[in-house]
Amino acid sequence: MQDPDNQSPDYWLAHSDIVFTVADVTKALDQIAQELHDKLAGQSILLLCVMRGGLYLAGQLMQRLQLPARLDYLQANRYHGTSGSEIVWAKEPEFDMTAQTVVVLDDILDEGITLAEVVQYCQKAGATQVLTAVLADKDNGCVKPLQADVVGLTVPNRYVFGCGMDVYGWWRNLPEIRALK
Repeated sequence: MQDPDNQSPDYWLAHSDIVFTVADVTKALDQIAQELHDKLAGQSILLLCVMRGGLYLAGQLMQRLQLPARLDYLQANRYHGTSGSEIVWAKEPEFDMTAQTVVVLDDILDEGITLAEVVQYCQKAGATQVLTAVLADKDNGCVKPLQADVVGLTVPNRYVFGCGMDVYGWWRNLPEIRALK
């Protein structure tokens, strides 16, 4: 394959398969919202979106959750291109988390290192309860430092994109989940 940065966006669609359809994703989003509602009924919550991938999930859940919610975001990641190991904090949340129930929203639980770090951050910031919700959990055989409290879909151990996940910066906006061939 040539340099991924020189590929057109359409290249990635032509070289991928649909793993989960729009209907599959919609059902998973409804299920995530229902599980969060069941776990948190009667509570007010702080939704904490892990940018950029968690934006899709946050936007979809905002219209589905029937709970009083505030929304904040942070940007912490390990992925510069497709790999990396050091967590980079580009943006910390603005809301005070003291005595709050925080729901961390992210696109995918891959190795779990970033999400575990975000949960620790929230706990140190004084949150009384921290739940995690991800649209996708990658079945990669890794021993992860945490399991998400709410998972929409389990994706295969392939390079997946769509629904917040990108392929070299493209296609986070797809309403289905695709995997490179």
